[in-house]
Parts: sequence; C-alpha cells; structure tokens
Amino acid sequence: MKYSITILLCLVTSTFSFSQESISAKLIDSTNHKPIPFANISFGKKSGVISNSNGDFQIHFKKKISTKDSLFISCLGYRNKSIPVLDFTDNTIFLSQKSIELDEVLVSNKTFTVEEIIEKANQNLEMNYGFDFDKSKLFYRESYFNKITKNSIDVKESTIPEFNQKFIDSIMTIMPKEADDYTEILGELYTKSAEEETNKLDIIKASHLYDKKKEVSFEGLEERFNDIFKKHIKRDSYFKIKSGIFGTKEEIDSSFFDSADNKVKKEKEQTEAFLEEQKKREQERKENFLKYRKRTITNLKHESFIFEDSHLNFLEKSKKYDFEILDYLFLNNNFVYKMSFTPKRGADYKGTLYINTDDFAIVRVDYENIKPLRNFRLLGISYQEKTHNGTLIYSKNGTGVYTLKYAESENENNFGIKRPLKIIEKNKNVKGRRKQNELSTDLHFIMSNITRKELVVFESESINNTSFSAYTETPNVSPTYLPAYDPKFWEGYNVIEPNQAIKDFKSID
Repeated sequence: MKYSITILLCLVTSTFSFSQESISAKLIDSTNHKPIPFANISFGKKSGVISNSNGDFQIHFKKKISTKDSLFISCLGYRNKSIPVLDFTDNTIFLSQKSIELDEVLVSNKTFTVEEIIEKANQNLEMNYGFDFDKSKLFYRESYFNKITKNSIDVKESTIPEFNQKFIDSIMTIMPKEADDYTEILGELYTKSAEEETNKLDIIKASHLYDKKKEVSFEGLEERFNDIFKKHIKRDSYFKIKSGIFGTKEEIDSSFFDSADNKVKKEKEQTEAFLEEQKKREQERKENFLKYRKRTITNLKHESFIFEDSHLNFLEKSKKYDFEILDYLFLNNNFVYKMSFTPKRGADYKGTLYINTDDFAIVRVDYENIKPLRNFRLLGISYQEKTHNGTLIYSKNGTGVYTLKYAESENENNFGIKRPLKIIEKNKNVKGRRKQNELSTDLHFIMSNITRKELVVFESESINNTSFSAYTETPNVSPTYLPAYDPKFWEGYNVIEPNQAIKDFKSID
C-alpha cells in the first residue's frame, strides 16, 4: 500500500510539473473586457514574451519551477500584476487600468512644455539607447497576403487558331486569386553599432507556412504550348515582344525542335551535372534565406526614430510636427507622458508617443501614414504604397540601456498594369516577308499586397568587439515547409503567439 501511494504521488508530481513547462493565456481589460496587446510578460530578468494583437501569449520555462517563481505582467496604462507560476490555474488574466492624477506627476517633476519634452528626448537619445555592440535573441514573423482583383487578357488578333480567347481564359482561370504565406524565424542577431551591413544573424530554426497547391503548375500548359509551337512555329524563328513603346527580342531554343531520342540523350547527359549542383543550389538557398531575412529584420529595426534616416523623424525635424500631451500613464514604476504628433508640413506620419518623465526616453511609439507614400503611374503601369503603420516598444536591459523589445509593421501596396502586348514571330531564314505569326492582346492586371512584420526580442545584452568578432555567420538553415499550422513545431520555444488566421491556415486538400 505504501509503495502504491509513493507511485501515485510521483505520477501526480510528474503530471503537475509537465503542466507547468509552459503557460498559455489571454490578457483582458477588467473594465471593458477587451484584449490587451503588446503587454510584457516576464519570467526572471532575461526571459519574457509579448502578448500579440489579440492579447494572447505563451511562455515556456527552461528550469524547474519553484514556489518562488512568478510571472510579472506590465503594460502601459495598467497596474502591474505578479502571479506565482505554481498557482496559475486560469487561461484568462484580467488587468486593472491604472489611473494617474496630474498632481501626482507634477509633485516629482518640473512642468515642461511639449517643445521642451521633445527637445530633451532628442538630447538624451544617445545616452538612453544602445548604439554599441549588442546580441539579442529574437523571433521574427513575416505574413504576406496577395489578392488579384483583376486579371484579363483580351485577344485582339491571332494568326494561330489555338491561341484564341477561350484558351487564354482557361489559363487565367487556373491562376489563384488569393494567396497568403507566413515565414517564422528564431535566431540571434549580433549588432555592431548602427552599421547595419555588418550585422550577423544566427538562425536557430525557421518555418514557411503556405499552400503549395496555390503555386501554379505549368507542366500541363507547357505540353499544350509545345504542341502548338511545333505545329505553327518554324525553326530559327525569334519573337519580337512589344508593349507600348517598348520592344524586346527573344530567340527560340533550337533544342525545342529536337527529336525525342535526342532529348532523352541530352537529359541523360545533364542528369549527372544536375545532381552535382543540387547541393550547391541548396547551399545557395540557405545563403539567400539568411541574407534576405537579416536584411528585412535589420530594416524593420531601422524604421525606428533613433536613426537619422528613419521616416519617423519627429525628433530630428520636430518643427515639422505639432505635439500635444494627451495623458499621464504608469509603466514599470515610472510615469510616462502620452503625447500625439501630427505633421504640419513635409511629413507623412502621425502617431502617439510614450515618453518616460524621468529620463525622457521614448518607450513606445504607434504610427501611421496620413497619405499614400508613393503614387506612380506611367505608360499603363501604376504602383501605390497605400498604407504603412506600426508599433515600436523599448525597455531597459540589464545595463540600464533601452533596447528594442517589440516591433510591428504593416505595409499595403497596389500594383496595376493596363497596356497592349504584341508577340510577333519572325524568321531570319525565310525569304521575303519575315513576319510569320502575330498575337495581339490587351493586358489588364490589378493586385494588392499586404506585408505584416512582427519582431519580439526576448533577451538583449551588450557585448564587446571580441565577442562580436568571435561569431562567424554560417548559413546552415533553410525554412521547414508547413502545409498547415502545427503548434508542435515551436514547442519549447518562446515565440509570438500566432493570431487566429495562422492557427486556422491549412492547405487545400
């Protein structure tokens, strides 16, 4: 009996310990019951996460939990909350709003005008923020949404009967009208001052969630095109492609007319070379993936107001903006000014600033553009960068320097093309009239793209030149393809909790 009780206790303890390997919950405003986004949920001095736009978070524990361990939750405008991990029983956490009396702020601070506050924020910029060597552990998610609202090709003239309107329409039908994909990266970024080109990225793990079935397969179309070409196109022909005032010339590969036996022979000769280059292409894929993602992460960080060339230039060019104090809030035992900024002239963005009343560090900025950032239209081609909005959140690291904790950015742009397209077959070996065939069409395409980027920095520490130089960047990770959202893929890692759209994503069967 004693032995059985011991086993039972072990099982209970084991089950309880397992249940505390991670915690998932939603933060809710206790007054209006709305989700609380971008809150800090920390565990210890280094480990922590950010709640997503729906107030959801998940945090994993790398050590055995004791009675002394607690989650500490803080968010602008709310009272801090501490919850012992072993006492955690609910997946919903309510936070109470923190009201600040104006007199409470003015007792400990001199009354500053908005101009003086912005001036001090600019003066303290170098002192408050880290511009030296830095190593940060981060999670990055890029979501891409594409929607085609118009895709038509009207056939005006065709000397090849098979290239008729019905055939072209059949091609347009198989093209997907909507597509979305998600790339996620867990890694460590080594930063050297503000020199973005010298940054180093160590990708620990990566995934790519998308639907392969929405990638148009041209295998069947290729056979149909080949049959048509062989029937109507002559050897040694070339194509003249004209669109508006522009024209290009494309030669036809002579192997297109080879016999089946010759093609098989060539394919065998190419197989060995192809296999030899497979490893090379895979390595290039890893190199390109690391290079591109490092650039996008670095660019997202450099959208910040702390850099001179940022579009958020309200500090460097403060005379272009109007500022207004909206409120006083409380964050991590510090008061902050809540201020709005709106452009007077020559600026594109408006938003809200949260500035520490003690050291005048900007701990958060929410921004959005007030007009299209780019609007291009020429010769039937149009491009418009319609919207750009985002959030930047900073917090102090172990050395008392403010570093980026969270960044979110969303861009929407539209692209269109409406112009004629003419393809003319000519043959240099035909005597007399070299023009053989012609396909004349009108193109009309309109598509919109939305790119959303999210970056959360879990740990940030100052390093020296020796530590920075000691790490050698090695492209050894390519993203794992996921046909559907898999919660087990990031199990054991702290990541940004996905929104419902990602959780519901599944490739079409």
